[in-house]
Amino acid sequence: MITNQEQTTTLRFQFLIRSLITLLVIALFSGTIQLYFINEQISKDVENQGLLVAQSVEQGIQETNMASKSIEHQIDLKLIACAKYISDQLQGRGLGEIRNEELIKMRDSLGLAGITLLAQNGDDVIGVKATDPKEVGFSFKQFGPDATRPMFDLLKGDVPRVSGGAYTEKNIMVLPISQSGSHTDKPEFFKYAYYHRPGANYIIDPYIQANEVYQFTEQVGPNAWISQVMKSNPLVKEIAVVNPHVFKDPSLAKKLYPPMKKIEYGQFKFESEKDEETLTKLADKPDKIYYVEKVNGNKVYKMFIPCNKDQTIYIALDYGAMSWPMYRHSILLIVFGLVSMLGLFFVTVGFFHRIYENIQRIKKHIKLLEAGDFTSRSHVQDNNELRKLSESINRMTKTLHQVLKDTSEQAIKARRMAVLLEAEANQSVEKMFTISMETTMHAREQLEEMMNSLDFIERYLQSRPETEKEKELLEKIHVMRQIAKDHTAATTDMTLTLSDLLKSLHDQSRDLSDLSNNLLEHIKKFKL
Repeated sequence: MITNQEQTTTLRFQFLIRSLITLLVIALFSGTIQLYFINEQISKDVENQGLLVAQSVEQGIQETNMASKSIEHQIDLKLIACAKYISDQLQGRGLGEIRNEELIKMRDSLGLAGITLLAQNGDDVIGVKATDPKEVGFSFKQFGPDATRPMFDLLKGDVPRVSGGAYTEKNIMVLPISQSGSHTDKPEFFKYAYYHRPGANYIIDPYIQANEVYQFTEQVGPNAWISQVMKSNPLVKEIAVVNPHVFKDPSLAKKLYPPMKKIEYGQFKFESEKDEETLTKLADKPDKIYYVEKVNGNKVYKMFIPCNKDQTIYIALDYGAMSWPMYRHSILLIVFGLVSMLGLFFVTVGFFHRIYENIQRIKKHIKLLEAGDFTSRSHVQDNNELRKLSESINRMTKTLHQVLKDTSEQAIKARRMAVLLEAEANQSVEKMFTISMETTMHAREQLEEMMNSLDFIERYLQSRPETEKEKELLEKIHVMRQIAKDHTAATTDMTLTLSDLLKSLHDQSRDLSDLSNNLLEHIKKFKL
């Protein structure tokens, strides 16, 4: 028996559930794999885009830095020329013969920020004459041996031993822009040149304001290039050239020389603790480092690319703007994939629905057969296996219909013949019973008459003297009496046997009639 649960769990329901589960599993599995590879690809593409931007920025910074240094070198040469001009104007006079007014006049004529004359004072070098009173008495010794050593080299006529990118020749040294050690109340930056004329006992120190250098270098330097890149490339959020050593040891920024800053060019507004840790590591082990950070709710792709031992290029890129086109393309691929899968699902469902309808037609036909209707036929129009199955079932139904119809007709004939046979057998039994009774009575009457006759003869013979002949006759009478009894008994038995036979025939004909009726009753359950 089919339960209600089995009835509700139809083939269509099972197919839809399994197909839907399969579709969801495939979609989830493929979506997960696609997202994984999409993220990997996006990371690689973002990294490649970042590297292209970084290479362009690095190349531009190097080129502009070279141009800036070239311009700064021209300024160095100009300062050297000014120092030599001052030396020529002083005409080898001693420090006591030089007046500050002369220095001020030369300062103004040359467009310098100031002029200082330095001389040895024991193991120190100090400012003796200066256009700025704050420079008089300025001591190099207070900044350590790294500050006094190049000064003594100049006084000796040697090439100064100095670090930090200074321009040096014999008797000449030009420092990069540095903070003034004499202006302690307010930090000021100047570019200093030092020239020692052979034979003189002092060093000429002309210097200019840092802004006078910046106004030339800023136009072609790294800052100009950084501004140009940020304007032309909307993906770039920040660019800076930073010094990892200053991030590791911030006290380096407080030293007057060599001049060191955390941010040498550009801007670094998105600085985070992770950036500081990264730059601290880069100070010891320069390497390219990239990662994504959230800044003000937006993802920023940060790149740190060392360009030399003291400088690292920092680039912040808009990760969302870089990754969105790839995400959009990937989303479109996933959506089209899902649409294709859904299309295939609906096509499959439609195809199965048609198959299911044909199965339902065949199922309905089989249920009618189960109910006994052999006149029904299933009609499947599709040219496939189900149509062949339907035609086969129709042929089987037709054959069964014909067999049952023929069986019904034969059962009717059998019932009719059984009824006739039963009636005739009934009549025969009655007749045979009557004949049997009459025959038995007649046989008994004859036997009784014969027995009386034989008894009479036997008494007669017994009354006569016994002779051999009489004795023989008595024996024959005895035999005849026995034969008569046997004949009568045989006649009676034959009559009874025939009567029983006819009765049995009557009973069998009745059973045949009942069997025919039962068969017809069963056949009536079928629709023929």
